[in-house]
Amino acid sequence: MTDPLHVWRGLAGTAVLLDGFHALKHAVRFGAEVPVAVTGDRGAALALADELAPDVRDALDALLTEVPEATYRSLVPRPHPTGVAALAVRPSRADHLTRLAHTPRTAPVVVLDNPRNLGNAGAVIRLAAGFGATGVVTTGTLDPWHPTVVRGGAGLHFATAVERLAVDELPPGPMFALDPEGEDIRGLKLPDDAVLAFGSERSGLSAELRARADHLVALPMRPQVSSYNLATSVAMTLYHWSATGGARHVP
Repeated sequence: MTDPLHVWRGLAGTAVLLDGFHALKHAVRFGAEVPVAVTGDRGAALALADELAPDVRDALDALLTEVPEATYRSLVPRPHPTGVAALAVRPSRADHLTRLAHTPRTAPVVVLDNPRNLGNAGAVIRLAAGFGATGVVTTGTLDPWHPTVVRGGAGLHFATAVERLAVDELPPGPMFALDPEGEDIRGLKLPDDAVLAFGSERSGLSAELRARADHLVALPMRPQVSSYNLATSVAMTLYHWSATGGARHVP
């Protein structure tokens, strides 16, 4: 039998850390390749599978190896309450770029322009997966596959295409960029092939991306309020897309 700790140490630093039961559940559900998964309490992890993920229970049963609690804690930067961790193979960048560039699209691509907050990026990926978006692209220095982002996304990176690109590499399609000076979104129907762009939490849209935008769009907001949280803005925009016709594309 292959030693799971040997496999883990061989992959650490190159594979995607799945931190917690829910990240592992979603990764398996959406077809991730998971070479190793460990837990400090196999019975408890499988009980969670029985309750929350019966569709992948058998797959998790075959994957999970119980290790001493101290060993589990030594493998992760911050132990998860579910006591589960795994390593997955990151999807091919080439496959993701093909998926993002493919037209006609049946769902928007979300672009986060130079985001700063890892947790926000993870929450956006979780939202995009839930709404059936084609993918999430980040510009700037933030790595959308950082362990904290994957943790915030609950493993749903594997349910959509997630990549970091330069502005001049963004997928084709009409770009609707969120900006306070834009047209009220309530009067618009967002097309299925839209590229929905959101500025950073601190400084908004970059000049480069703003110049690339075909339309500036504003969310309704009380005048005395400065801004919405990034993930909230994405949720409102994707909901508007789905409510005006896009929902038919969500499985």
